[in-house]
Amino acid sequence: MTQNLPLWADALAAALLVIGAAFALIGSIGLARLSDFFKRLHGPSKATTLGVGCVLLASALVAAVAGKPSFHEALIALFLFLTAPVSAHLLVQLALKHAPGLRPTPPTGSAGAISARP
Repeated sequence: MTQNLPLWADALAAALLVIGAAFALIGSIGLARLSDFFKRLHGPSKATTLGVGCVLLASALVAAVAGKPSFHEALIALFLFLTAPVSAHLLVQLALKHAPGLRPTPPTGSAGAISARP
């Protein structure tokens, strides 16, 4: 079943899908190419979350303009934006507990450096 949407809605949904796909691609490339665990975790947890958020926005926009608004996209976005940072934080805490040598050293000689705890 196809629906005719206004041109502005089609253009905005297409732009959101392209932006979302670009963010997801950048996050995936970051996962594959970055050097260590912490850097690899940063790409998917940030960029891919933004990518999925843009795709969900496009889906919600098309559903609302078509006259069939849905609450599913909002629930998915809420679940995603709550679980992605929490899971990334837990993975980092587990990695630091498993291998304390992975903890990055604080920069030396900078005025804003936080002193290391004994």
